[in-house]
Amino acid sequence: MDILQILLTDSFWAASLRIATPLIFGVLGALICEKSGVLNLGIEGIFAAGAMAGWMAVWLGAGLWGGLLVAALVGAFFGLIHAILTVPLGLSQHVSGLGVTLFATSVSYFIYRTALPNVSSPPRIEPFQALDIPILSDLPFIGPVLFQQTAMTWLALVMVVLVWYVLSRTALGVAIKAVGDNPDSVDAQGLSVYGLRIGAVMAGSALMALGGAFLTMSAFDAFFFGMVNGRGWVCIALVIFASWRPGKALLGALLFGAFDAFQVRLQTEVGAFVPGQVFLMAPYILSILALVIAARGADYPRALLTPWFKGQR
Repeated sequence: MDILQILLTDSFWAASLRIATPLIFGVLGALICEKSGVLNLGIEGIFAAGAMAGWMAVWLGAGLWGGLLVAALVGAFFGLIHAILTVPLGLSQHVSGLGVTLFATSVSYFIYRTALPNVSSPPRIEPFQALDIPILSDLPFIGPVLFQQTAMTWLALVMVVLVWYVLSRTALGVAIKAVGDNPDSVDAQGLSVYGLRIGAVMAGSALMALGGAFLTMSAFDAFFFGMVNGRGWVCIALVIFASWRPGKALLGALLFGAFDAFQVRLQTEVGAFVPGQVFLMAPYILSILALVIAARGADYPRALLTPWFKGQR
């Protein structure tokens, strides 16, 4: 199979969308945080916490949608920790974010080992199944690509539209963008800069946790160490690629998903002649190149990484 044949198959694009789904949740969450002026490097740990919390909730009998709710609440909790440290206390967003990543990851592994001390392989759950929508799923090409995905993929696509609508068409969205560009003007309007930033970080972190939950509740059926595998850091880069726009964030996630799906298929074709590590690093190299090209002249939030204290100018 040549390259063109790979790119024209519906299975390739279905896999690309499936791989992109956790990135869509993550990049939307990071985008909301950064739009409010707060960089959240805790995303990698929040992914792990969401993956573990969602899986364990389902394993304990909460159901799949209950597991998603638990994952979102856990993500919001870690987002609250990061927000308190960086917004009213004004601590370094870089240091706090990395601390949250280490803390959330360690707590997730600790809870897993404490709950299952003698288990060599993680218990399995019944994950979200691919939707098989009558008529639509049988459509040529678009049927397998769109209408045979799981409910979480559709939820991610809905969240792209919802985040775009809130940021672009509502007063809340205007306030979030304003607090990330000029918090003094927001304070002058009588709005709470602290409240808006803390709320945005919590909401963004909840979305990040849903990205982690996708890994254990849709892509796989169990939780294991290292399953996040750097997806959080990819999301941070994709926010820059997207110029802090939800539509371009979706495009960036799909682009990375396509790179990853392509390397798997290409490795099958020519893996005997090229070291496997070349294929594994290819999506990241291509993403870096796309990031460099797209990030030039990006309109970033003006108050990003800048602490704000009430009464100071």
